[in-house]
Amino acid sequence: MNERERLLAMADRVLRLEAESIAALRGRLDDRFVEAVDLLRRCRGRVIVTGMGKSGLIGRKIAATLASTGTPAYFLHPAEGVHGDIGMMAREDVVLALSNSGETDEVLAVLPAIKRLGVSLILLTGGADSTLAGQADVVLDVGVSEEACPMNLAPTSSTTAALAMGDALAMALLDLRGVRAEDYAALHPRGSLGWKALGKVGDLMRTGEAVPVVRESASMKEAIEEMSAKSLGMTTVVDEAGRLVGVITDGDLRRHQLAHGDLLDRRASECMTANPKRIGANELAARALALMEGVVTSLVIEDGMGRPAGVIHIHDILRAKII
Repeated sequence: MNERERLLAMADRVLRLEAESIAALRGRLDDRFVEAVDLLRRCRGRVIVTGMGKSGLIGRKIAATLASTGTPAYFLHPAEGVHGDIGMMAREDVVLALSNSGETDEVLAVLPAIKRLGVSLILLTGGADSTLAGQADVVLDVGVSEEACPMNLAPTSSTTAALAMGDALAMALLDLRGVRAEDYAALHPRGSLGWKALGKVGDLMRTGEAVPVVRESASMKEAIEEMSAKSLGMTTVVDEAGRLVGVITDGDLRRHQLAHGDLLDRRASECMTANPKRIGANELAARALALMEGVVTSLVIEDGMGRPAGVIHIHDILRAKII
């Protein structure tokens, strides 16, 4: 086996073993998981995540995920905990500890403080019969049969499994609490995450005089003039009561000219696309983008009477960095 083949084989082995470590967790989901979620949901203080070494690094990520999805949480380094940081812990908190062996000295050292305060302890471990497991209120088995490390030493499969279980806990809590996209965005006010989750059609749509509109009885010359004036590559078409009946796009112009010729002598009602795609002003802009991509470049927003209240163009969404 040459070097290239050896490298690809090693990568394949790592990915296979780590995928298997996550898949194995599905068969262990039972009432203990439900109890852990219930403890976290009923927590009136904060969720304190703790762990040492690689487990601690995974714990930091779990704490960040919990906090960003509506569950107040922070990471407590156990070695710092026994040197004063344990004072951050309060009686109404819940501790989520990670220890693959269940015998991590630094985590065991903070155990007396946890018990003294009467704080509930959830443990993610591969050592179901360990000292920590014996003191925990809920034990979630995240053990693996084999690390992806070729020496079966470096935490790889085990840390992947622990991280996945932490995500499962966080997402179950998010669902139970009914966290909405708007709530998530409020916790991510900067960057594309916040804009994607929070930006609504009503925030970006063109309104008033910026909306291209022609009557269905208008000539195509008038329709083209309106399209050119509003620079959206389309115009809405309304009936005599002002209700939306269709749209005319640049594509419609090309198709009708090629098929019938004499485009300028025709009426808007003859060239329009009836029943155009619509979207509500309160819909997420990300939803509008999904409806547009590969199909149309604009969507119409109606008012309560079925009249065009606005138009949102794909460029409006892209400029807002909702990608």
